[in-house]
Amino acid sequence: MTLIDINTMFPSDDKCREMLVRLRFPEGPRCLRCKAPVVELETDKQLFYCKDCDYQFSVLAGTVFNDTHLPLITWFTATLLLCEAKKGISACQIQRTLGIGSYKTAWYLCHRIRAAMAEVDKQMLDGTIEMDETYIGGVKRGGRGPHASEKEIVIGIRQRGGELRFYHVKNTKSKTLAKYLKDSVSVDVDKIITDDWVGYPKAMMKAGIHKDQHKTINHSQKVYVIGDIHTNTVENAFSLLKRGMMGTWHHLSAKHLASYLEEMSFRFNRRKNSDLFLDTLRHMVTAPVLTFQKLTA
Repeated sequence: MTLIDINTMFPSDDKCREMLVRLRFPEGPRCLRCKAPVVELETDKQLFYCKDCDYQFSVLAGTVFNDTHLPLITWFTATLLLCEAKKGISACQIQRTLGIGSYKTAWYLCHRIRAAMAEVDKQMLDGTIEMDETYIGGVKRGGRGPHASEKEIVIGIRQRGGELRFYHVKNTKSKTLAKYLKDSVSVDVDKIITDDWVGYPKAMMKAGIHKDQHKTINHSQKVYVIGDIHTNTVENAFSLLKRGMMGTWHHLSAKHLASYLEEMSFRFNRRKNSDLFLDTLRHMVTAPVLTFQKLTA
């Protein structure tokens, strides 16, 4: 899908709504309350009406599009730009490119699309897994001593030939590492490779992973590869993330870091998917409402 395709296939809001209806109701429109068949009203906004519960709604109701005042073609174009920007795209760039009136509106638009990219039912990773941590952020201006750092910790877990997971964490203690291992990695994993950080052996034990499944590469001894024992695969993903942080977003708060991590991993895991744009739209019409009050609370 390209920008030219967007302009050709979706020249109006009506065409955009038709696509959203097909994606949200693949077996035909149903009532959002009672799931009964509905009829389409002859209105400009393509409203549906359920006779059983006397309920009227549009395809946008209860989705990230809910109560939007932006044209749907703006939504579709912004979604394509986020999907195709390998290192992400800033809200300022979205505002300038699409002619959106205010930065606040563009920022809210981008975050609603990111919210739809947050996957709920993630599959457990298997096979050969690499796990590592990285630090994102800078140093406080004029700061000294142990409280000078403003860096945030991100854990990366990647299956070779498979999917990537990013997590924003408070620390790298074994209890924390074990939690995300349990959430992401199957206990039947062939092997899981980490560096020589002292927290990993205890984390493996707490997560139910046998010590024979855990392989270590000693980065502290300047050793980075021994045969197929390395963490270069997950570090490549970290490199892409940091290029997005430094070259695209420049500054983002720790509060919203998890959203950007979800966007990066969503796009990375689907980088070879020719239907990435439609797949993202499908998530957008099934994701719950994200209000501005909730986003900024």
